[in-house]
Amino acid sequence: MRILLAGLLVLLAFVPRVAAAQRIETPAEAQARDAAEYAKLFDVPQDEAVRRLAALDASVPVTDAIEAKYRDRVAGISVQHRPDLKINVYLTGDDPVPSETIDAGGMTLPIIFRTGARASRDRVIWAVTWHQAQIRAMFKRPPAMGLDPRTGELVVLITSGEARAGVEQWRKKVEAVAGVPVSIRVVDQVDVNLGGPPVGGARLEGTSPDDGKRYLCTSGFVVTDGTRYGIATAAHCLDQMSYIAPDRSDVPLSFVGQWGWGYHDVQIGTVDGPLAGLFYADTAKTIERPVTGQRTRDQTRAGDFVCHRGERTGYSCAVVELTDFAPAGDLCGGACLPTWVTVSGPTCKGGDSGSPVFAGTTALGILKGATYRPDGTCVFYFYMSVDYLPQPWSLALANAPQPPAPMVEPLPESPVAAPPIGARGRP
Repeated sequence: MRILLAGLLVLLAFVPRVAAAQRIETPAEAQARDAAEYAKLFDVPQDEAVRRLAALDASVPVTDAIEAKYRDRVAGISVQHRPDLKINVYLTGDDPVPSETIDAGGMTLPIIFRTGARASRDRVIWAVTWHQAQIRAMFKRPPAMGLDPRTGELVVLITSGEARAGVEQWRKKVEAVAGVPVSIRVVDQVDVNLGGPPVGGARLEGTSPDDGKRYLCTSGFVVTDGTRYGIATAAHCLDQMSYIAPDRSDVPLSFVGQWGWGYHDVQIGTVDGPLAGLFYADTAKTIERPVTGQRTRDQTRAGDFVCHRGERTGYSCAVVELTDFAPAGDLCGGACLPTWVTVSGPTCKGGDSGSPVFAGTTALGILKGATYRPDGTCVFYFYMSVDYLPQPWSLALANAPQPPAPMVEPLPESPVAAPPIGARGRP
C-alpha cells in the first residue's frame, strides 16, 4: 500500500557520486563529527564526547551478553547520559543483581541493574503482536504502541478526545485485553510517512503517473545481492526515481521491488556497475562516509546516540527513545508491527523518508516517518532497522565488494503474522 504525501514525499538514500571527487571520511573523522553534535547536546567537552561514543560502541557486545543471560527478566536496556555516562538494565522481580563496570573504548563504564520492572520485553512484545488488532479496534483512531524499557509497561498513545472517556478506564480496558501492564499517555499527534556512481543520503526525484506531479525522496544505503548493486530507500516513494547528484546530473534507477507492510518500508532500485558502500552524512553533501558495519535492532538500546541525513533537514543527531514501536494508523499497508525504532526530535520534516540512520560508520536503519504535534513540531521520527532488508539484499560495505552474511532470518511477509521471538530474531 502506498501513502503519497503530496509535495512532501522525499526519501533520503545513498546518492550517486559526482564526477568531481568527494572527500571520504575515515571512521575516526566520522566519529569526531558525530561527537561534536553529542558535545552540544549534552554540554561536555569534545574529547569527552569522543570517549563516550567510543565506549557506547564498544559496549554493544556486553549488553548483548547481559540480555541473553537475563533473557527471562529483561524489560529493557537504556543509556543514561547525565550527569555521567552509564548503562541501566531493567529487570523484573526483586532479586538484586550487583552493579558492574567494564572497560569500554578507553573509559570505565558503569552498568547498573535495576529491579522491579512490571513485565519482560518479550512478554510485552508478544502482547502487542497477538492483541494489536483488538486494541486498535477499541479506539476511533488506532493508537501508537510501544514498550517502555524502563518500566516494562505497554505504552499506548491516545488523543485528548479519546482521553475524555477516562485515562484510567482506558488503562484497565487495554490491560484486560493485552494481559500485560499498561500505561496510557495522552499525546495529540499525527504519525505520517515522510516523505558519480550513486551513494547514500542524496536526492531522488520522480514524476507520479497518477497526478503528474514531481516528488522527491532521499536515498538510504547502497545494497547488493552479490551480483547487482542498488540504492535502498522507503517503499512509499515512487517506483520510478532518478538519483540527483549535487551537480544536478541524474542517474535513473531500475525498480527492483518494494516491501511496505508490517515491519517493512523499503524499496530497491539498481544501477549498472558496482557501487561502493558510501553515503553523505554532512548537510552540504561534500563529504562521503563509508559503511563499515551494521547494528541490528536487538543491539540498539534506548538512549543510544544516532544521526541521520535527510534531504529536507540535513545532518542531525539525537537519542533513541523506543526500540519496539508500532506507529498509529495504517502506515504499513495496515497495522504496523512493533518493530520500529524511534529517535527524539526536533529535527524531522516531510521529505526525510528513506534517509540513512547511522552511528559513525555503522548503519542502523532507513527512516520511515515521524510523529508531529498539532502545531507541526516534530516529536520523534521512526526507522526500519537494516536487519530487515529483504533477502537476498544486504548492505554494501565500503571496502568489501562482496555482501556481508545476513544478520537475521527474514520475517514472514504478512503484516498480521507474529514474528518469532528469539535471542537474535525478536520482532
